[in-house]
Amino acid sequence: MTTDASVTRSPLSPRSLLPLASICVPIGIAGALTMPFLALFLSDEVHASSAALGAFMLVSPLAGLIASTLIGRLSDSRAIRRNILVAGALAGALGAVVFAMVRDYWVLLAVSITLVAISSCLLAQMFAYTRQSLERGGNTSKASFGVSIMRTLISVAWVGGPPLAALLVSETGFEGLYFAAAALFLVVALMSARMPELGLQPRAERETGGGTVRRQIVFAAAGLVLLQGGSALGVNAMPLFITDVLHGTTGDAGLVLGLCAALEIPLILWFGSLATRFDQHRIVLLGGSFALLYHTGILLTGAVWHVAVVQVLSATAIAAVMGVGLTYFQSLAPDRPGFATTLYANTLTVGIMLSGPLLGLARELGFRTAYLMSLVLAALGVVSLFLGRTRRVTSD
Repeated sequence: MTTDASVTRSPLSPRSLLPLASICVPIGIAGALTMPFLALFLSDEVHASSAALGAFMLVSPLAGLIASTLIGRLSDSRAIRRNILVAGALAGALGAVVFAMVRDYWVLLAVSITLVAISSCLLAQMFAYTRQSLERGGNTSKASFGVSIMRTLISVAWVGGPPLAALLVSETGFEGLYFAAAALFLVVALMSARMPELGLQPRAERETGGGTVRRQIVFAAAGLVLLQGGSALGVNAMPLFITDVLHGTTGDAGLVLGLCAALEIPLILWFGSLATRFDQHRIVLLGGSFALLYHTGILLTGAVWHVAVVQVLSATAIAAVMGVGLTYFQSLAPDRPGFATTLYANTLTVGIMLSGPLLGLARELGFRTAYLMSLVLAALGVVSLFLGRTRRVTSD
């Protein structure tokens, strides 16, 4: 059993990061295995109609958003974050077992809005636990870099997870895929149970903040929703843009998206290092500016290789906005890591939901227009982030 004393070592030593990574990696792989193939599972295995599929894909993330928000608030008011990780992992394991064995649409929907929704808190709670653990180690300035390392591990999981999922489906069917996910969730539960419960922040720290911080949080949340909505729209439209507009192949689309994911990994670490020395709000704002450049560049492309070249802009924007954005949210509410991290995660969920109808509109207008819509969303997001900057108070 791990004791509290283990958390007092250097916060970025391998000895302190390895237990956190042992929770982070299986969470990331479980999500990378199951999320990309959910629509295919519902269509081919459950034989859901188009309307039923759409309803499932809307209701499920909504339930996850609500559950994560409530659990995030609970985790900040009681010293139970470690237990939440255990319970969320067990819920995920049980939900995955049901998905492996049952093919009834209504049963799966019920499981999705209960067990799977509860397990959706894992990523946010893991990041919150990571920051709190590293801050307890005595080096607050390095905690954000430690969170960036965990965020990088999630990106690595998403590089290898989908191909592994495709292999499992082809060799073992969806039963093997979901049983593998259940096993990963059990590993998360076991490793979380071995971690210490960190407790709550001291009362004096929890009372800090005020109207300025609330204003920053509101504008930051709105800005991240818009930026991540634009990013999600661009990613979802990419295969269709390459095949329908640029007359490339699906293989070209896969290579382009894989290139972006590979470029993100070192950039997340680099921006994470910068976040320990420079203002995090400015880094996120810089990432939004790169998003503007990326969407503008895509609008001007005329060949697949053009799209590949500008992926460095996309990777830079994603690394700054999604990587440093997480630690920026945590810095706005340091006494409520569960709330801050869950709010950040929810901006991604809402952004993805926002991108869905816009992708349908782009199907009617032409897929190049998806990037015009993404550009507008990114511009509004940058404006919102700018309005949320810290204002200097001058005296006469």
